[in-house]
Amino acid sequence: MDALILARMQFAANITFHILFPTISIALGWLLLFFRWRWLRTRGGGDAALAQGWLDAYRFWTKVFALTFALGVVSGITMRFQFGTNWPGFMERVGNVAGPLLGYEVLTAFFLEAGFLGVMLFGHGKVGERVHLMSTFMVAFGTTLSAFWILALNSWMQTPAGHEIVNGEFHVASWLAVIFNPSFPYRFAHMLLASALTCAFLLIGLSAWQVLRGVGQRSAARVLRVGLTLAAVLIPVQIVVGDMHGLNTLEHQPAKIAAMEGVWETERGAPLLLFAVPDAMARKNHFEIAIPNGASLILTHKADGEIRGLNDFPGAHPPPLPMFFAFRIMVGMGILMLATSWIGW
Repeated sequence: MDALILARMQFAANITFHILFPTISIALGWLLLFFRWRWLRTRGGGDAALAQGWLDAYRFWTKVFALTFALGVVSGITMRFQFGTNWPGFMERVGNVAGPLLGYEVLTAFFLEAGFLGVMLFGHGKVGERVHLMSTFMVAFGTTLSAFWILALNSWMQTPAGHEIVNGEFHVASWLAVIFNPSFPYRFAHMLLASALTCAFLLIGLSAWQVLRGVGQRSAARVLRVGLTLAAVLIPVQIVVGDMHGLNTLEHQPAKIAAMEGVWETERGAPLLLFAVPDAMARKNHFEIAIPNGASLILTHKADGEIRGLNDFPGAHPPPLPMFFAFRIMVGMGILMLATSWIGW
C-alpha cells in the first residue's frame, strides 16, 4: 500500500461521507422554499389545519436542512485541505484553474448561504414574511450556485478545455470554456436531479415513518405525497439525462466507458454485461451474464454500434471491481426508484 493508494483511500473515505450532505441540502433548500410558499398561500384561507400543516413541514425540515448543511461544511473543509495534502503535485500544476473556481464557490455561494441561513433559521417572527421568504430563496439559490462551481471544476478535471500549458502548468485561456467545458452541462443537470431524487426519497422515508408511528400527522402525509410526486416525475427525466451523459462520456472519455462496461476488445454489437467479474491480469471477464448488442444499443443507439475496448488505450487502467459493480448498482437502484415512486404514488 504505497502513498498513492493511501491518499486515494483517505480522499475516498472523506468524499463518500461528505457528498451525502450537499446532495441533500441542494434540493432541500428549494423544498423548504416550496413549503414556505404554500404556507403563505393557504394561511389566509378557511382551512387553518391545512396552513398549519405546511408551516409544520417547513419548521421540521428546516432542522433537517440545518443539520445536513453543518455536516456538509465541516466535512467539505477537510476535503479542501486534502487537495493540498494528498495531491500537491496535481495542485501545483492545475492550481491556476482549480484555485479560483474553489474561491468563487466560497465567495459567491457559501457566503450567500451562510449569511441568509441565520435569518432563515432564527428570523421567523422577527423579520417580515417577505424578507424571510427571500432569505429562504437565497439559501436555496446559494446551495445551487455552490454546486455550479464545484461541478464546473469536477467536469473540467474530466474534460479539460479553455486552458494552455506553459512550463508544465495549466493557465486559463478562456474562463467560459473552462467553466462550460464539454461535460459540464450533463454533470450539473445529473447532479441537481440526483439531489432532488435523494431529497424526494428522504421525504418519503421519514414521512412514512412518522405516519406509521403516529407523529407529525398534520404534515407527514402531505410531505409524503410531495416526495412521491417529485420522485415519480424526476426519475424518468434523470434516466434521459443519464443517457445523454453517457453519450457525452463515450465521445470525450471512451476509455472510461470501456472500463465501466467491462469491454476489453473493440467490437461492434457489444453486449450489455448484467454481471461479470473483470480480470485485470488476464484482461477478460469471468462469469458473464450479458444481453447481446445491449451496450452498443444503449451507448450508440445502434445495435451494431462500435465500442472501443480498453486494450485499444495504451496505459489505460483496467476497470476496478468497485467501479464496475457500482455502475450496475446505480442503474438497478434507478429502476427500483422508478417502480417505487410510481407504485407508491
